[in-house]
Amino acid sequence: MKLRTKYILFVVILHLLTLLLTYFIFNENKIFFIISEAAIIISAMIAWQLYQQLIQPLKTLMQGVDAIKDKDFNVKFLPTGKHEVDELINVYNQMMDELRTERTRQEQQHFFLEKLIYTSPTGIVILDFDDKIKQINPKALQLLPVAEQQLIGISVHELDHPLFQQIGQLKSGETTVVKLDGASSFKLQKSHFVDRGFSRHFIMIEDLTAEILAAEKKVYGKVIRMMAHEVNNTIGPVNSIMQSAMKTDQLWQSHEFDTLKDALQVAMDRNQNLNLFMRNFADLVKLPPANKQPIVLQKVIGSVAKLMSIKAQEKEVTFEFNLPQADLNIMADEQQLEQALINIVKNAIEAHDVSGKVTFILVPSTKKLVITDTGKGISAEQSANMFSPFFSTKKDGQGIGLTLVREILLNHGFEFSLKTTRERQTEFTIYF
Repeated sequence: MKLRTKYILFVVILHLLTLLLTYFIFNENKIFFIISEAAIIISAMIAWQLYQQLIQPLKTLMQGVDAIKDKDFNVKFLPTGKHEVDELINVYNQMMDELRTERTRQEQQHFFLEKLIYTSPTGIVILDFDDKIKQINPKALQLLPVAEQQLIGISVHELDHPLFQQIGQLKSGETTVVKLDGASSFKLQKSHFVDRGFSRHFIMIEDLTAEILAAEKKVYGKVIRMMAHEVNNTIGPVNSIMQSAMKTDQLWQSHEFDTLKDALQVAMDRNQNLNLFMRNFADLVKLPPANKQPIVLQKVIGSVAKLMSIKAQEKEVTFEFNLPQADLNIMADEQQLEQALINIVKNAIEAHDVSGKVTFILVPSTKKLVITDTGKGISAEQSANMFSPFFSTKKDGQGIGLTLVREILLNHGFEFSLKTTRERQTEFTIYF
């Protein structure tokens, strides 16, 4: 029962009882009865005025409560001239001013933070209390890359993307560097903030690929230049001495020196091989900028396949082509791109112990080339280092083939990846 209903009921009952009592007490004396009735009427009128004076502040208060419920902090009341009501109105108006100021300040902070997160050069993923993705900024979507609707509301532990698998293992305050497909490197950092008394986590994703590649190239470039300098300084004089000795007929007149002569020739050949070995490394450091010209991609693929066909036949590896009939034109340095494809196909062939298949798939709509082999595949540990300089899974490998491929493709601005998708299926994908 509402307060005003109780008040009205109390006043009505009180005056009815008073009216009934006066009837029995002053029934015989009409003058006193009339006076008492007039007093009751006056009392009822005063009670009604008091009701209006008491209920008005309550109505005002309820209107203010409704405004607060609706989050409308612009509602204010004018003074009524009644001291008690005006005190209440004054307190309410001050409270609304404070709430409006606070809301404006919070909205400005929220807008600033939203804008900061949206334009941040670092990928940011904000989680809710259950580690489900609540918000993700454009940079994170670009780095992943995954559609936003596929992530919002999904727990990081349920996503099979390699980065989210690493994020799921991170604890708050931890940082790790993840290398994907042997080429792209990402720094992941997990932290938290307190929201309404509970911890909420967020993840920062930073692309370190360019920085790491630049630092890597600077280091191995310095090493290669130093090695080439020392080897050339040694091989040149030694070869010169041996060539002079080989041309001096007086030294080889007796047949007993034939073995020594053959040994010198072998040594010279080995020196030439060492010189070629160092030249290959030097080519990696001295790779010129790409001279991009319009080329037909099918033509380049065909040339590489013809060149590598003899090596493929030696291992009983067959080539299969899934290429569009219409020419696919791209802008690239034909010589550099051909060298990159030769190295890729060579590795695909050598991945087979004996017999197998290498497939060339060209998708015109996305300008994507996929070179698939049915070899032994790449382990997760190998995948992280396949493009690293001097890393090789072959006994006699130099570890520069895929590094040269990486430099050529990055030189062109082409995205690429190398991974084993399932057993006996490894894919090298290039986006032109």
